[in-house]
Amino acid sequence: MGLRFTQFNGMSGRYYFPEMLPGGVGLLDYDNDGDLDVYLTQGQMLGEGVTLAQARPPPGLTAPVRGRLYRNDLKILADGTRAVSFSDVTEGSGIDARGYGMGVAAGDVDNDGCVDLYLTNFGPNQLYRNNCNGTFTDVSKPSGTDDPGWSVSASFLDYDRDGWLDLYIGNYVQYGVDGDRPCTGLTGRRDYCTPAVYPPQPDRLYRNLGNLRFVDVTAAALAGARFGPALGVVSADFNNDGWTDVYVANDGKENLLWINQRNGTFRNVGLLSGAALSADGKPEGSMGVDAGDFDNDGDEDIFMTHLPAEGNNLYVNNGAGLFEDLSASSGLGPLSLGHTGFGTAFFDYDNDGWLDILAVNGAIEAIKGRSNPFPYDERNLLFRNLGDGRFENVTDRGGAVFTSTAVSRGAAFGDIDNDGDIDVLVGRINGPVELLLNTLGNRNHWLGLKLVAGPPASPSGSAQARSAGGGKRRDRLGARAEIMRKGQPTLWRRARADGSYGSANDPRVLVGLGDRADPPSVRVRWPDGKVEEWSSLAIDRWTSLEEGQGGK
Repeated sequence: MGLRFTQFNGMSGRYYFPEMLPGGVGLLDYDNDGDLDVYLTQGQMLGEGVTLAQARPPPGLTAPVRGRLYRNDLKILADGTRAVSFSDVTEGSGIDARGYGMGVAAGDVDNDGCVDLYLTNFGPNQLYRNNCNGTFTDVSKPSGTDDPGWSVSASFLDYDRDGWLDLYIGNYVQYGVDGDRPCTGLTGRRDYCTPAVYPPQPDRLYRNLGNLRFVDVTAAALAGARFGPALGVVSADFNNDGWTDVYVANDGKENLLWINQRNGTFRNVGLLSGAALSADGKPEGSMGVDAGDFDNDGDEDIFMTHLPAEGNNLYVNNGAGLFEDLSASSGLGPLSLGHTGFGTAFFDYDNDGWLDILAVNGAIEAIKGRSNPFPYDERNLLFRNLGDGRFENVTDRGGAVFTSTAVSRGAAFGDIDNDGDIDVLVGRINGPVELLLNTLGNRNHWLGLKLVAGPPASPSGSAQARSAGGGKRRDRLGARAEIMRKGQPTLWRRARADGSYGSANDPRVLVGLGDRADPPSVRVRWPDGKVEEWSSLAIDRWTSLEEGQGGK
């Protein structure tokens, strides 16, 4: 399909810590043609004195070694067949990402109707403004978002409800190649270090002032934080008060739940909420994370991927932001033992109305008995929601794509061919990117929603806010849709691009409806608290719902 891309982590036999963590991927419609394009992060050589040739780069590596943008050239043929192909449009796009890439976040930061791109790195991060003509401009320094540390995941959210996307950045540890420390793994031989070897680096919260300017409000907004090594970040309204909160998955330290205080500040209630530690009170190696209503009771639950001896975690929300660890009873903990999870999401792969889970895996310590140059490869896992609080492992039913092993990291979820089911883009370390096209979901009925904003608002405190045309069509990240059908359970789904691990997801909402063909009504709660309703929406197609147009 034209996604000829191989990730290179720069490994040279020196076991530099960052080599184990890259591989974020992104899905975004950068050209506003209605289909999802692809951005892929790329690594670089670390340290001095080692050339690319000496590092034995994997076959298929594309020069120059940098992050790449691919345009989706989706065509629907006369017989209804969908032909998916991609074109590498990096040259001429204005994106020149030659840093050591980690992750991707996507959102319209200037309200001009074109999605912008934020790249996290081992080193300064980069913000690329979409010029709405197929090109981007690097505005990292003037915007104030060129965070200089080591970031993996980031989330765009409107935490102050002023209509402009703010930015939460999850930072990892304080590490430099010059200060690298030798570590050994379980096999007793040299291996990559754990985050416990290095002190954590504080996260950052940036408030959007308009005019492509952000201000660091971390000290005031996240006061008293005990930051950990962050790998996963997801924003959602966890206590159902209409304001967006933030959950941070930390690697080996207690996780953070930042509850929005509705005054520009947050309070960390991770420990009090029950979502900071495992059921036995221990911090775990949390990597990938997502929030979603897996049990269809109207609140956002949390799923996280972990280390092989820990198993993945499911925290079930009681509706008020208090959580119970049901990893064991759901089956998700035991079924994931022996795997090291990274990218993940709640998604309804079979469109039966219940959110399932995919976790992509790859070890962080060399697997005993393996002798290949990079012995960290594992299988990915697919879990089907049984609708009674339990999941089953259906990996073996997922097709041939689940039989191979790789060192997987990032995973982005979205309907790449616009056929009504969720596909998955998987980033791998030292290997080719993997695109998993769903061939099952659209056998059931579905409802596709693009939740978009009305006229752009002026942010408080910014008299010179940029007012550009096209703002009416920007994705309204954080909007929550309530899908109602007579005699059927109500479903709640959120417009979001964050979550997973270092990856950007499809911001649209795709809802599985099962075998019932009756048209649903939809009630949308917008991020500013307004509520609107649409009746009898057409199914098995994509529909845009614009803020301010409900009931018309």
